[in-house]
This record gives sequence, structure tokens and C-alpha cells, in this order.
Amino acid sequence: MNKPVPDSSTPANSLALSAPQPEQTQDAAANNLYTDTRGLSSQPRPFSEVIVQGLASGGGLFVPKTRPRLSVNQIASLGRLPYYQQAALLFQAWGVDFSFDQIQTAMALAYSENFDTPEIAPLVQVEPATWILELFHGPTAAFKDLALQCLPLFFTAAIQRQAAASAAIPYYLLLVATSGDTGSAAQMGFQDHEHTGVIVFFPASGTSDLQRRQMTSAPGKNVGAVAVRGNFDDCQTSIKAIFNDADFNATLAHQNVLLSSANSINWGRLLPQVVYYVSAYARLLAQGALRPGELLDVCVPTGNFGNILAAWYAKAIGTPLGQLFCASNENHVLTDFLNSGTYDIQDRPFQRTPSPSMDILVSSNLERQLFELNGRDPQRIRQWMTDLRDQRRFQVDKDTFAALRANYSADWVSNADSLATIRAVFNEWNYLLDPHTAVAWQVAERLRPTPRRPLLVVSTAHWAKFGADVYRALHELRPEQALPDSVAALDGLQLIQQIQQETAAGALPPALAALERRPIRFDQSSGSQPAELRRLIDAWLREHVL
Repeated sequence: MNKPVPDSSTPANSLALSAPQPEQTQDAAANNLYTDTRGLSSQPRPFSEVIVQGLASGGGLFVPKTRPRLSVNQIASLGRLPYYQQAALLFQAWGVDFSFDQIQTAMALAYSENFDTPEIAPLVQVEPATWILELFHGPTAAFKDLALQCLPLFFTAAIQRQAAASAAIPYYLLLVATSGDTGSAAQMGFQDHEHTGVIVFFPASGTSDLQRRQMTSAPGKNVGAVAVRGNFDDCQTSIKAIFNDADFNATLAHQNVLLSSANSINWGRLLPQVVYYVSAYARLLAQGALRPGELLDVCVPTGNFGNILAAWYAKAIGTPLGQLFCASNENHVLTDFLNSGTYDIQDRPFQRTPSPSMDILVSSNLERQLFELNGRDPQRIRQWMTDLRDQRRFQVDKDTFAALRANYSADWVSNADSLATIRAVFNEWNYLLDPHTAVAWQVAERLRPTPRRPLLVVSTAHWAKFGADVYRALHELRPEQALPDSVAALDGLQLIQQIQQETAAGALPPALAALERRPIRFDQSSGSQPAELRRLIDAWLREHVL
């Protein structure tokens, strides 16, 4: 596929906004500003500054002060445009503080031949009134690519803007806690970008073989990877502690180094994800699969709540989405919270599952959703987050809980049921799900209303990234059951090839096929305490920057 060239015939104002919503204080078509969920930022900031900072001062998350409002006709007008133009127009609608030409040029680079299909995020109809949104066609075969091919371009543009007003350009070190997919997507997205480095921290025993290989063999002179002895929550908690360590950050700043993040705590990760929900609805309209204004339910497998929150934002700006189905695995803290209003991890064990990217107990992006639904009250957010830190639980008020229930339904799927779903869908529809998408499929089957409304099931990764559990599913093995000796002897790519032969599955995504030729570059491991990670960060900076 040739790299798309921005179409100058598309006017910058072709997606003009309707009247602001009641909570809006300015026209979202102007440069939008961002506040933070805990109300501790000194002043509102534009998009270009919040994506570079990542996490707000005081630990809160940046949220837009205003939201655009799009009509169904405006959404429909996107349906026959290339994906990069859809993304550019939606970023403009959100008041991103770059010119439309800059936005469109960046989107043309982000969504081009680095994806293995010109559709970027294709829709596959598997059964009547059910579509799978395939978000795994990017360079690391997971949905994180939709944001992390885009974010680095705007991040770099923001740095260049800062450089124009400053004699010394800071070096930005992005610290990424990952349960598997974000790490390799961040490494690939920021590979060899100037003035920027990426270190990913992943649980040593909490990723698939291919996920680990992607991170530890990542190309680029400015990337690294560290296996952490602990789970994802350990990684995420320690990274947040480092962001909030004033002394450590002051020492780095004295060396002209600033910390940032490519996790979904960064608004620059979330906004590109809003795009694919609006785009999916627009394309279904263009295909005649939906009537204008007809509700489309959405089921999302999620652990950190960012992907499903992006669907909520798409709905909030006018996309006719119906109920949002939150699908959890055996780490079902989100399901319990959405069904009770109490977030409780006091005595909750961390479970390893076939869907490791959802093996999370502390869902960072939930904070944004609570802020949006509690009347944007930062004081209550601070109290809830303090309760979570100190007591390992919090309970929302009845009005916030009612607002959550109005938007979300939730359920969880056992390890055994997720594998059984892979097998059942393949046998009935000849479609091979990965374990995360299998969780979403099963939850959607349980929660979708009768008569059935149109439904979008979000597929977050290619099945081949989780070959061992897909093999177990197809051969009716238990989740904890060892693979047969002849299969266990295969490396990850050989196992995938065997599954391909058995199922006549299509060719591997280029991102995965190329792994066989990539040597392992990073074999470092560490404990999970902030002090241990700080020492590794210091050592990495001395080797690569200082």
C-alpha cells in the first residue's frame, strides 16, 4: 500500500461542530484545554502540553474541559473517507492545538503502510447483527498500535514547538508499565525519535512468549525493556510512584531529563482510540448495515478501562452507541465494581489468565470515568483515590453509581470458558479469536438484549500472540494443562505455524512473522520496588543520554 497523501480538497472545517453542551465553557473547535481529575494542576493546559507531561501533578489524569458535539449526519459524512482523514477531522473537532494541515499530515503517516490493510481497523461480520472490530493490523498486532503510531508524531511535534521557545531541548524518558501489548507498541511507535527514550517494564511471568519476544527484541537505539518480578499492578504502582517522586524528578530535571508516559494514563493514548469507535459507526452507516441513529451496542475486553472509556467518549460526543458491555477475565474487579459501586481489592488475589493484557486489579482510567460522571468533582476523586491507596477499597455515591449503571453492563468469564469460546466460535463461524476477544464475545452473548440489537465486539489482538492458549482451546485442553511434549518443544512461531496448518488460518501479520529474524536485545530483570526501578533508570540514562 502506498503512503496516503493528505487530500487538500478536504476543507479544514468540513466537520463543523454543533452547539456546545451545557458543561462546555468554550467552543471546542478552538484550542481545547485540559484540567486534571484531582484538581491539583496549577492551570489548564493544551493538548500539546498534556501529552508531553503524561500524568498530571499530584497523580491525577488530564481530561478535556470541553467536548465537541457531532450530529449523526456529521458522523455519517466520515464513513467513506480514508481512516487517516477520519482521524484528522476528529482530532480537529476535539480542539487539538495544531493546524489542520499538521494534524492531517501526522495522521497520513500514522495510518499508512505500517498497517497491513488499507482499512486500518476492518469490520468483519461474523453473524447477523454482530461485527468484530479488528484492531490488530498494526506493526505489533494489537490495538495499542492505533494510538501508539499516532501519539509519537504529536509528541515529537510538541517537543519541537517547545524547542522553538527554549535554548535547551529536554530529553523525555517515557516509562511504560505494560501487561504485554503496550510495551512493544510504545517501543515501535517511538523507535529512534529524537530527544525521546522508552523503557518498558513488564511482569516477568505475566506475558505470552510472543509478547515477551516482541519487547525484548525491539529495534531502535532509544528503547529498552525490563522484566519485573511481580505483576502488572506492581509495575504500574511503582512507575506512578516514580512520577510523583519530587526529589528524583528534580535530579533528572537538573540533567535536562523529564519523565513522561505512553500508558493510557496519557490523554494522547486515549483520543486516537475514540476515533475507531466513531469510525466503526460511520462505516457501518456507509455500508447500509445501520440506519442513521440506530443504536450499536459495544463489548470491550478491558483491564485498565482505557479502551472502553474511549467508547464512552465516542458516545458522549454524539455517536449513537447503546449499552457498553465491560468484559473481564478472572481478575474481575471492574465487573464487581460496575455491579456494586464498591471497588475492593483488599483481599483479592491476582490471577494469571490466558488473557494477560487484562490481568490488572488497579484500573487507572476508571478515575477519568468517575470524574466525568460525578459532576466533575475533583475533591471526591481525591478522596476515592486516597481510600484506594490506603484502604485498598472505595465506594462511590449513589448518583455516580446510577450514572455508571446507565452506561455500562458488566460480566466476567472464567479461564475455561474463554478457551471454550475460542473453540465454539471457530467451529461455528470459522473465525479464530484470541483469548481477550473470546472474553468479550462470551460476555456479549450473555448481556446483549432480546431481541438482539446490532453489536460490535472489539478484538484487541491477533490470535497468534497467544498461540499456546489458542492451541489448548482448539484441542479441548484445560487452561492449566501442560501442552503435549511434542507441542511444548516448539518455539512460539513454530506453534503458530502448526495451528495455521490445523485450521487453515490466514497468513501471519508481518509484525509477527518478522520476529523469527529479530535477535533478543534485552535480558535485564529487576524487583518491583520504586528504588530498584530508579537505579535501572539512572543506569539506562547514563548509557544512552548523559
